[in-house]
Amino acid sequence: MKSRETAMRLKRREVEEKSRKVEDLERIIREFDQMAADLERQIQLEEDRTGVRDRAHFSYSTFAKAAAQRRDNLKQSTEGLREKLAAAVRERDDTMEQFSRAAQQAEGRDDPRGIRRERPFGLTALR
Repeated sequence: MKSRETAMRLKRREVEEKSRKVEDLERIIREFDQMAADLERQIQLEEDRTGVRDRAHFSYSTFAKAAAQRRDNLKQSTEGLREKLAAAVRERDDTMEQFSRAAQQAEGRDDPRGIRRERPFGLTALR
């Protein structure tokens, strides 16, 4: 009985941990997207101020070049984080499904009446 409760607690904690990881990745992606948008606005303002929009031009603003490089790096990082997010979401969903199955099984074992219960996919089991 206690080992089942401990296992359920551990699985619940694992689900919570994976959910937090997904939330953290989503937050970081939002922040990076916001920073990239801010850099884009700064680049536009600098290009408007100097009147030079051609990045290959010799008098193009060094500030705008540096900001564009930072923006591009942020976008590249965001792409990598989106891939990690997709994997984290899959892991979280798998863990949630495992927890749900374990909870259903524990619920079925704790049924003192010993009746037949309907199982997913049309399978039945004697209790």
